[in-house]
Amino acid sequence: MIAYATLGSNDLPKATEFYDAILGEVGIGQMWSTDGFVGYGHAMDQPMLGVCKPNDGRAASVGNGTMIALALQAPEQVQKVHAKALALGGQDEGAPGLRGESGFYCGYFRDLDGNKLNAFCMVTPAKG
Repeated sequence: MIAYATLGSNDLPKATEFYDAILGEVGIGQMWSTDGFVGYGHAMDQPMLGVCKPNDGRAASVGNGTMIALALQAPEQVQKVHAKALALGGQDEGAPGLRGESGFYCGYFRDLDGNKLNAFCMVTPAKG
């Protein structure tokens, strides 16, 4: 249902370095870029993430309650992306681990502009 999501940045070169590194951990790279926008993904017909300078020329700001979730394949990928984000100066918003009993394995972090992201995968829930 979602084709792409964008996150605003006040320092696009720094944001590009950040996203190149964390998305590179799971084999996702830039698909295209302009002076004001960088798009990441696997193919144009699959969901993508964009990082951009706001089109209206005003400062980028963080939306309260706004979060982008990155669907990954395994807990190890979640851990790698979360660790890389923190190593690059991102903020921890919740260490990788299981949440609830549904098999939702995730780690939360904020990028260099304060945007909140969640790296997650689904795992087989433990049977009690």
